[in-house]
Amino acid sequence: MLEFDGLYKAYGDNQVLEGVSFTVAPGQMFGFCGSNGAGKTTTMRIAMGLARADAGEVRWQGSPVDEAVRRRIGYMPEERGLYPKMKVGEQLTYFARLHGLDAAPAARAAEHWAERLGLGERRGDKVEKLSLGNQQRVQLAAALVSEPDVLILDEPFSGLDPVGVDSLAEALLEQCRRGVPVVFSSHQLDLVERLCDAVGILARGKIVASGTVDELRSGAAGRQLRVVAPDAPHGWAAAVPGVRVVSEQRADVVLELGPGTDDQQVLAAALATGRVTHFAWREPTLVELFRGAVTDTREVAA
Repeated sequence: MLEFDGLYKAYGDNQVLEGVSFTVAPGQMFGFCGSNGAGKTTTMRIAMGLARADAGEVRWQGSPVDEAVRRRIGYMPEERGLYPKMKVGEQLTYFARLHGLDAAPAARAAEHWAERLGLGERRGDKVEKLSLGNQQRVQLAAALVSEPDVLILDEPFSGLDPVGVDSLAEALLEQCRRGVPVVFSSHQLDLVERLCDAVGILARGKIVASGTVDELRSGAAGRQLRVVAPDAPHGWAAAVPGVRVVSEQRADVVLELGPGTDDQQVLAAALATGRVTHFAWREPTLVELFRGAVTDTREVAA
């Protein structure tokens, strides 16, 4: 179990983290979401010993993360930490050696991950000759090349094309299947929703929501109902008592029902206009859950 327990961090008067806590189980993929400046990168840097927490600690298997544990962590910083004049294959071998692999296994691992992430034909190229997307792939391969026990990745999908995204996603799922806990931050919330077993939303240095996407949905205020009534006149739903129209695009409306409002009343009103081709409760997306959690925090702070 990877545990982030009560992390506090301030730079002068700027309180960056305020009691950040979450856990990532073996084989679990945890999506770490937050606006720019929320504290995601600082949290990851503390785990890797690149920043010192004012209070709290990060633990792996019940013990504080130390230098020996960090050698078994595959880490990808938000800013690339590659040697631009070094060839791709040599660089991956070098990173594998840094994590303790002997020369031959390091070379094999470098070849494997270069092929795995679509860099096989570029192993002899210097990093500076690669596109930004391919440099991102090299950075990812460097995090994976040592067969780490833990993965901590800061914006790993940034700059990748759809093929690169799919390749990395499968590689991370493969790591989870062998029991590796994976933490990654991302602004691509649709991708987080698709891949992650659990999500943490960070705002103003605090975890404001965490759990599975289904758990976050169940705790969201204001369930929404989507109704498609092709023959209905514009504005029909607004006349139903206890209903707020969230959006209306021709025949397709999304409604929020107030306390005590029966969805069957809405269905009856829709049927009174003619055909109803869709009538179902609508699950909020992670983007909507994120906006709601962050907005609530800002309102409390104000």
